Amino acid sequence: MKTASKSDLFRMLPSVDEILREERLNELVRQDGLASVTDAVRAVLSRMRQEIAAGRLDSAAINLALPGVPSAVERQLRQSLTYSLRPVINATGVILHTNLGRAPLTASAFDHLHETGANYSNLEFDLESGARGKRDVHLDRLFRKLLMDEASPVSTQPVSEPATIVVNNNAAAVLLALNTLAEGGEVIVSRGELVEIGGSFRIPDVMSKSNATLREVGTTNRTRISDYANAIADKTRLILRVHRSNFEITGFTEQPALGELVALARERKIPFMEDQGSGAFFDLGLVGIGNEPGVLDSLNAGVDVVSYSGDKLLGGPQAGMLSGRNHLITRMRANSLFRALRVDKLTYAALEATLRAYVKRDYDAIPALRMMRLSKADIGQRAENLAVKVRSNVVAVEVIDGESVVGGGAAPTAVLPTRLLAMICQGLSADEIAVRLRMSNPPVVARVEDGRALLDLRTVLPEQDEALTNILQVFTTEPQRKRESQN
Repeated sequence: MKTASKSDLFRMLPSVDEILREERLNELVRQDGLASVTDAVRAVLSRMRQEIAAGRLDSAAINLALPGVPSAVERQLRQSLTYSLRPVINATGVILHTNLGRAPLTASAFDHLHETGANYSNLEFDLESGARGKRDVHLDRLFRKLLMDEASPVSTQPVSEPATIVVNNNAAAVLLALNTLAEGGEVIVSRGELVEIGGSFRIPDVMSKSNATLREVGTTNRTRISDYANAIADKTRLILRVHRSNFEITGFTEQPALGELVALARERKIPFMEDQGSGAFFDLGLVGIGNEPGVLDSLNAGVDVVSYSGDKLLGGPQAGMLSGRNHLITRMRANSLFRALRVDKLTYAALEATLRAYVKRDYDAIPALRMMRLSKADIGQRAENLAVKVRSNVVAVEVIDGESVVGGGAAPTAVLPTRLLAMICQGLSADEIAVRLRMSNPPVVARVEDGRALLDLRTVLPEQDEALTNILQVFTTEPQRKRESQN
């Protein structure tokens, strides 16, 4: 019998129109539209052509596959119309996991997002006067309350009536500040602070875009206050201190105290800005994390402007904040860049809900802070309860000591003691377990160490425990089903 050529095999495939006339696809066309279904049909046919070209489909295989084409089209359609951005279960123990969206939002933020996003709002409308308003006012009262909080650390040079503006991320905040305060002039920065953050964004590059000139001082590991003082010249417009957000220099090091830089800036009448990166309104010392600066600490020490993120230690949505002296913030607000970098109503809504939790000191309402505050014992109890439900003759689960990290470029050397679920499954390597977890619904992201898949419940939301248990129990039952199918 003559073997069919590839041209003959290609001719066996139906046309797009033929498939669209299939009665089974009529309902799909009504639900999702002709254009979407047509795209799905073309994708299915394209895959079949690729299989033929690769020699993996002969005439017999094509005849077997053709009755299943409508089902394949439906699967393709569902896949193409499914959201690409999906919720996942973060079992890595990294609280501010950049690749997983950093800080989860407080529940009240979702209510406020729905209220303002599903309706018109007074974003830039003064209800009392009936005139155009400013979007800043919705957050200004909350920021002022937090920044002027009487419970803040003792102030040596407090900022009088500090102001705050919001842009779309901290890199934008730094760009806006540098362009406003130092365009055409020099900015003094220690060589040990010329950091690169995620996505290859570098402080020198941001400075270049701001049209300010970088003036490096000191060395990588040692910079003295005299280095800053000697670098000040006629073109100096700003002294900038950058938090080393994701690394630490140890050993033979030196760095001026914040107070020294404040005093130098005051003496020379030059603004002093600190880029904190993460920024915190919560005393991290209460959860055992030291040496991580807070926004209040810096402002109370006399720093003129502090830039920080919304979705890191603050625990809110992605945003960049600039807080500091009113006249400097006013200049930034008047910069045309501010309009290009400003945020929308949904970010304002989520930030407003987050800041209200801080004002009420309801720290457990903010998921990232709640995770930091969890005790090792509490996490261990949850892990033991889950392990009991998952252990079997094919799945070994042990609860062991481990460490969680803050992540997100915050507190690079700080760790939080935790208890981990260490999982071994018969017939699967640790890497294979991790892949299976990521392919589950919802996906579970774990970590692999020493030949075991490790899950840290510190970063698993309590309401996700049931879903995680069901996913892990699949590993218990799946090998049994495979053996039964083989017998």
